[in-house]
Amino acid sequence: MQVRDAIKCGIDSSELVVNAYLDDLNDAELLERPHPQCNHINWQVGHLIASEHGMLNSLVPGGMPPLPEKIAKYYTKENSGSDNPSDFATKAELMASHRVQRDATLKSLSEVSDGDWGKETGLSYAPTLSTLYTMIGAHWLMHCGQWVIVRRQLGKPVVI
Repeated sequence: MQVRDAIKCGIDSSELVVNAYLDDLNDAELLERPHPQCNHINWQVGHLIASEHGMLNSLVPGGMPPLPEKIAKYYTKENSGSDNPSDFATKAELMASHRVQRDATLKSLSEVSDGDWGKETGLSYAPTLSTLYTMIGAHWLMHCGQWVIVRRQLGKPVVI
């Protein structure tokens, strides 16, 4: 197994968990918060999409597909306290945007040269290309833990 394969396995595994936790949630349920001081799932998903876009776009400006205007505008720290559904994308819009960004992420991952995995990124939280790509899947999983709480509060079944 090559570095790229191991990183892709991590990204794919996180996607499996993400989809399992989100599949049976509707738009209203995505606005539930695990705690009053936590962000709701809808905001978290938009944040994750925007973060993935930003992480990779920081390496190659313009290298990622543009974010939809709603995601670029509303999924900011300043808007994280809003519970107004019109401030956010629908689940269908979020998942479509996620797919576009993720496909671009996987394409860029496939194009990294074997000798470049240790290349510095200039990012404190992901100092090398290998840590940056690894962080993409890990970031989604970090947020998934909060979604389990909402699922329990809603009486949803255990899916993983």
